Amino acid sequence: YNRFHYTRFKPELENLIQRWQHGKLLNSGCGHGAEFLPFKQHFELYGIDISRGMIKQAEWYSQKFGFTADLIQGDIRQMPYPDNSFDWAVSAATYHHLKNRAEITSAMGELLRVLKPGGEAFVTLWNRWQPRFWLKPKRLYLPWKTSSGKVWRFYYLATYPEARRMAKAAGFEIVSCQPENSYHGVFRYFSRNICLVLRKPAGSS
Repeated sequence: YNRFHYTRFKPELENLIQRWQHGKLLNSGCGHGAEFLPFKQHFELYGIDISRGMIKQAEWYSQKFGFTADLIQGDIRQMPYPDNSFDWAVSAATYHHLKNRAEITSAMGELLRVLKPGGEAFVTLWNRWQPRFWLKPKRLYLPWKTSSGKVWRFYYLATYPEARRMAKAAGFEIVSCQPENSYHGVFRYFSRNICLVLRKPAGSS
């Protein structure tokens, strides 16, 4: 279908399945739905994406791979879900498309709101310190190939310390902050992705 047919975070998500077991799971910025696939058994799946086209692709993807997900078009910065709606959440390669640190922190706060106390989220961001971005600004547009041609997508590139600060400012506890499983470099700070596992504090409302 395309080169992103399957999630690049399969090992991470499979580890989280062992940890989380079952429950209501939100895919925030679900795209075409690849991150749903590891959770297709034992989890009640929900997805939100700002792109109607992506929601259509996620509907196709769910049919192809035999799972059901409650999919809606909507903005992750202001989600139409009640407080404390979900046990777990995943968000792969989504928050780095928001325009600045304040907006990412606010959107993470919205994710915190819809999680139940004690609930956890897996969030990935592109790393500012990966070698290909060393001479680039932290806010930039990059080309993205689509079936109808090239489009330019905005990215906000965060560092590891900045990712931790944003998550904490949003109200999360940090369970882990590390490179993607597929990264085998010596220095973790040069990884392509920053992978966060975040927890909503148990005493939160």
